Amino acid sequence: MKYQLQVVLLISSIGICLSCSSQQRATAVKDLNSTIDKNFKDADTQYKLMMQVLPAGQFPKTFERDTLRTSGPGWWCSGFYPGSLLYICEQTKDTVLYNEAKRTLRLLAKEQFNTTTHDLGFMMYCSFGNALRLDSDEAYKQILINSARSLATRFNPTVGCIRSWDSKPSDFLVIIDNMMNLELLFWATKATGDSSFYKIAVTHANTTMKNHFRPDYSSYHVLNYDPATGAVQQKRTAQGAADSSAWARGQSWGLYGYTVMYRETHDKKYLDQANHIAHFILNNHHLPADKIPYWDYDVPGIPDALRDASAAAIMASAFIELSGYANAKSAKEYMAAATTILQTLSGESYKAVTGTNGGFILQHSVGNMPQHSEVDVPLTYADYYFLEAMKRYKEATKK
Repeated sequence: MKYQLQVVLLISSIGICLSCSSQQRATAVKDLNSTIDKNFKDADTQYKLMMQVLPAGQFPKTFERDTLRTSGPGWWCSGFYPGSLLYICEQTKDTVLYNEAKRTLRLLAKEQFNTTTHDLGFMMYCSFGNALRLDSDEAYKQILINSARSLATRFNPTVGCIRSWDSKPSDFLVIIDNMMNLELLFWATKATGDSSFYKIAVTHANTTMKNHFRPDYSSYHVLNYDPATGAVQQKRTAQGAADSSAWARGQSWGLYGYTVMYRETHDKKYLDQANHIAHFILNNHHLPADKIPYWDYDVPGIPDALRDASAAAIMASAFIELSGYANAKSAKEYMAAATTILQTLSGESYKAVTGTNGGFILQHSVGNMPQHSEVDVPLTYADYYFLEAMKRYKEATKK
């Protein structure tokens, strides 16, 4: 009888602990969602500040030395500003920001015919893709179709990739970032029924998976192929600490890109690849406890090296989506990492005080350290993926 009573008490205590744990998780989710709601309100204020000082015909890039740095619509980051505005106004219902987004979309529209860049996914899908999602305007659809056609002109079937950067004729440069532009091609096949876009995306992803990754599933930044034979001529970096190092944002691009590949194809090899990249990141002994990576996982000078909030924001957004495809153990790990990143980026170390930072939400990103360009500054794509990650977190935790 005494033994039975002990068993009953043990089961009861386990039940109480599980109940407490469940309540604690629910409270933590509620708290973070409240923080996210405040972040969107603050972002609304920040982007109204930014739009007031943004020169006509220009798009924001960063804010440094108390100056808003901008670009024309042909710069690879041009789509992030309207995309961010759309993410914010979707949450806050602010028509001022919605109208600003539509104004900048009109400036950006001509890039649908730009065949000199691989970044049309960033430029056009992050902007017009979100616009179409919120407003089924046929004009947006046609712009995206034309953008996909322009991107497809950069595909070389011998190499099996989309050319990233133009260079001398004997080079065919492909960067890991290019994985982010494939989502536009998948959309185009669904929109038009033309499978050629899908086939280009799959071929590019397969070639990249074969050649860009090391045995530990870290990625090189740049591969140089022979355009005539498809042979790999060189594996190097442009923005990382060394050719052999793991440039942090590049690892995040790969994680995000192969997560999208699995979503669009349901091919398990892409899920496996995304999981491998995720585990490289999360098991890396140089990943800080707050999950905001150093700008390169192998940079000398850790722990005094600069962090990259943009790499963290991209990673968080990817982890949230990947958690929906992974097994229970990995899903829990990915959501925990994304939660930590969002909590950290929402804190005073990374989130700018309202009314400062040129209107940008986040501080402390690293654009291109080797070129001493955009170092320890806000970046438009850091904000974009932070907003996307917060939106995804809200949606994932409502289920």
